[in-house]
Amino acid sequence: MRVGNQQKVQPIRSREGLEDIRSYFERRSKRDYFLFVMGINVGVRIGDLLKLQVRHVRDREYLTIREEKTGKTKRFRLNAMLRNIIEEYTADKEDTDYLFPSKKTKEPISRVQAYRIMKEAGEALGMENVGTHSLRKSFGYHFYQKNKDIAMLQDIFNHSSERVTKIYIGIAQDEIDRAMDDFFI
Repeated sequence: MRVGNQQKVQPIRSREGLEDIRSYFERRSKRDYFLFVMGINVGVRIGDLLKLQVRHVRDREYLTIREEKTGKTKRFRLNAMLRNIIEEYTADKEDTDYLFPSKKTKEPISRVQAYRIMKEAGEALGMENVGTHSLRKSFGYHFYQKNKDIAMLQDIFNHSSERVTKIYIGIAQDEIDRAMDDFFI
């Protein structure tokens, strides 16, 4: 799927796909593994995620951020499994350390670098249309599959309508595809 000259990234729809990427990162890089796990479990935009420091997540039940795009303050619950991963990942870090530091500097990696990391993983695993936005979209897709509450997801994402949210997470296209599978004249 193309939008202008760019491919439109998609959610990672299958649990197996999520596990494949999780395993890929687990073998290669603690930082990249943690970026992936955080991204698919909290649904925060990549720009907001990259700015996080250890102090924002260590010993916390909630992640509270001021969204760069909307300027709104949002609170995201950190589930018990994610809190365990956070505890392990941050054990040897200072409160002021960035969660996703560059290997060259102590500053956070750039959005471009984060995109390269995700795209490389997707390509290595034969997945198309994977990028940084796949993290947020995957969170949304799987949240919807589990809860079937598009209104709540719309609120989490600060979208203007349920339709926008359905399109964003690829549900609208899935519904069209299923309808076409059953349609024959």
